[in-house]
Amino acid sequence: MRITIDDVAKQAGVSKTTVSRILNGNYSQTTEETKERVQKIIRELNYHPNPMARGLKQMRTNIIGIVLSNLNNPFWSKVLEGVEDTCRLSGYSLMICNSNEDSYREAELIEGFRMRQVDGIIVNPTANNKALFEEMTNNKYPLTFINRRIEGIDVVDSVVVNNINGARMAVDHFVQLGKRNIVTFVYQPHGVSTWQDRVTGFKEALSEHGIAVHDRVIEVKNEVGRVKEAVIEYFKSSSAADAVFSTSSMMTLEILEGFKELNIKVPDDVALIGYDETVWAKHLNPPLTTIKQPAYEMGAIAAKNMIKKITSKTKKRPKTVVLEPELIVRHSCGSH
Repeated sequence: MRITIDDVAKQAGVSKTTVSRILNGNYSQTTEETKERVQKIIRELNYHPNPMARGLKQMRTNIIGIVLSNLNNPFWSKVLEGVEDTCRLSGYSLMICNSNEDSYREAELIEGFRMRQVDGIIVNPTANNKALFEEMTNNKYPLTFINRRIEGIDVVDSVVVNNINGARMAVDHFVQLGKRNIVTFVYQPHGVSTWQDRVTGFKEALSEHGIAVHDRVIEVKNEVGRVKEAVIEYFKSSSAADAVFSTSSMMTLEILEGFKELNIKVPDDVALIGYDETVWAKHLNPPLTTIKQPAYEMGAIAAKNMIKKITSKTKKRPKTVVLEPELIVRHSCGSH
């Protein structure tokens, strides 16, 4: 027997209107307890709204598109889990695409979503499609940035992490352990806000601790194998560094490859902190100290805000949600 919205409302002890509001991500007239109860009933009954009927009634497809920059990065699996869970609970399907940091590809994917009339698009933007994003916002197209900002575009909802603070946490931890010769490896920014912010926080923290900033940032092309090459080149020419801050989980693996080739021991020779908590971080030898980003929450909030934008009858002012990172201390810095 097919479960209906009436069944959900009856079991949850609320009206069909309340269930409908929650499905559409409209929680303004609903208490947290009621929202959680209704969502629990939806899961237990395995209720799925009829997308065709909803779409015809509301002139929507009940599909949200998301364009990410690098699906090889394990960070995004947790983000996608948050997006997908939130979409599913509100009766939306999710279409996922990967730009692979290619701005031309990103523009093609976005245009494809628009041709398919998805209700809104969540983007982890590359740096070179500013004109496209401005056109979309000017035409009131539902758009949300996730993880990154685009300089000069402040009329788009966005969900980001305080990357400046994350980098500062790493430097502060190194200094507390007596490390002073700290370097960081970073992909060449080219306008990417996450990488730029991590470098900014790194430099600010060094300065506050009275450490010279000069020659502390090693920029590397965002190509496979380039980080390993840069690590080997740097440590062969200079053995001064006693701590390394990696600004990406994918980068961390290559740094460790470089260390292995040079027989550099972590943490005996060099302390290491990686940006992004991954499923494998605690299984490394030694277990890796990381800066954890609230990835699931980022995805869930981005999806929730997008659904509100799609379903709202009134125009709301764009807002930026800034989430705070967390230092996860393990053994790669010589402490726990």
